[in-house]
Amino acid sequence: MPEGTAGIAAAIKFPEIEMLVNEGQPVYLTKNGYGAMVVLSLEEYASLVDNVEMKLDEADRIAETTEERLSHDDVFRNVRSVIHDK
Repeated sequence: MPEGTAGIAAAIKFPEIEMLVNEGQPVYLTKNGYGAMVVLSLEEYASLVDNVEMKLDEADRIAETTEERLSHDDVFRNVRSVIHDK
């Protein structure tokens, strides 16, 4: 689990989880001492996935207008390039 975040056992009560999530903290639930899941607010979750959904929709629109297709290797090479150039 990342440092500086609230790691708690699954047995904790909902109001305590809700309070932490409403403060903007992800809550890590553990099982037998290992991370099992993360609880986020709906707003935080949406901020993570909205951009992905938008980009997938954009890719679908582009795919409809061109015959060009990229291989798996080309796509991941481009992604790695963007990540490492930042």
